[in-house]
Amino acid sequence: MSPAPTRVAASLSGLLAFPVTPFTESGDVDLSRFRTHLTDVLAAKPAAIFVACGTGELASLTGTEHQAVVRAAAEHVAGAVPVLAGIGGGTRTAVEFARAAQDAGADGLLALPPYLQVGPSAGLVAHYREVAAATELDVILYQRGTAVFTPAAVVELAEVDTIVALKDGHGDMELLQLIQTATGGRLPLLNGMPTAEVFARSYAGLGARAYSSAALAFVPEVAVAFFEAFENGDDATQQLLLREFYAPLAELRRTTPGYAVSLVKAGLDIRGRSAGPVRSPLAQVTPEHREQLARIIDRGLAALSATPVA
Repeated sequence: MSPAPTRVAASLSGLLAFPVTPFTESGDVDLSRFRTHLTDVLAAKPAAIFVACGTGELASLTGTEHQAVVRAAAEHVAGAVPVLAGIGGGTRTAVEFARAAQDAGADGLLALPPYLQVGPSAGLVAHYREVAAATELDVILYQRGTAVFTPAAVVELAEVDTIVALKDGHGDMELLQLIQTATGGRLPLLNGMPTAEVFARSYAGLGARAYSSAALAFVPEVAVAFFEAFENGDDATQQLLLREFYAPLAELRRTTPGYAVSLVKAGLDIRGRSAGPVRSPLAQVTPEHREQLARIIDRGLAALSATPVA
């Protein structure tokens, strides 16, 4: 008999928020602006908040900074929704960050791929088993980059009680179907593609209706409107927002490596909610692309006034 759903597992059915990690102009973590940013994100009523993940620039945070960000989020959110912390790197680094996140008050973990190294399936399984065993927290696997799972590996990992979902940013629909078939759907699938809204209907065909929204961080009005249209089967509104906002945003994102994060911080600045710069090796958005992003934001907000009132 399977265990009762945990608080984290039960929350993975809606819009998932991925806030940025604000920095000062000198590059230090800005916890004051982070709390303000979290207040804005919470107002959109996400199902869960994932801090210090890809959008939160996990790879550029020190262990001390990571724990401070997680603790600030846990204290500020104060149980309103689950707070999950990103962890990554080699096994011992991931274990260290996982334990620190638990100590800081996180409700769960998003396990990003191991850094650079590519091992066989057995190595991936061993890595995630060790990470899951390090704490009592629920763990979500993140498939992308150096962590692409075979169906057999997912079957094995699904047997670990605290591994509760698979977030996919790889986009191989055939592989996902094989994984779903092999596991019998025991491990919920989350849409974790860049500009996930563009892929929402494709992933829904595999039963994955929850998705991570980077847009929620800087245009929550658009992100919430799209999610509601998606949930309600409002194809006209989805098509309108895809045409006016999400497709142009995805095209701009593809112009430059790292723009999946840099555009979010630029968007916050454009909207008067600056979260400071990104850290290298990410780069700031160019002036030309910033102007283009501002136009895309304006188009997305204008589209909302054209959507019919339910």
